[in-house]
Amino acid sequence: MIKRLHSGARMSQIVIHNQVVHLAGQVDETEKGGPADEQTRNILSQIDALLAEAGTNKSKLLTATIYMTNMKEFGLMNKAWEAWVDPANAPTRATVGVSALAGDEFTVEIVVSAAL
Repeated sequence: MIKRLHSGARMSQIVIHNQVVHLAGQVDETEKGGPADEQTRNILSQIDALLAEAGTNKSKLLTATIYMTNMKEFGLMNKAWEAWVDPANAPTRATVGVSALAGDEFTVEIVVSAAL
């Protein structure tokens, strides 16, 4: 069985299948154009809320992919990530430099999956 939450014609924010929660890519809608650390902190707060809604939390993260439009801000993003992630339960992670995200104001997008 597949459970979809916050679904629209184009995508769902949360998909749960086989005891795994998959979140859509999250961008920071509140700090448009802000520095990477602020955007990352806000995105991670959104991820916490979505994971809680799905019945899980960051200690059960399996994987994360982080997209950045400016890899020169990697240290800023990473500092925010390291303050948030559970070091005893760190997921696999990739950070990818991209030329653009859904809007010019977004510099960080994060996609995660977690076990229930």
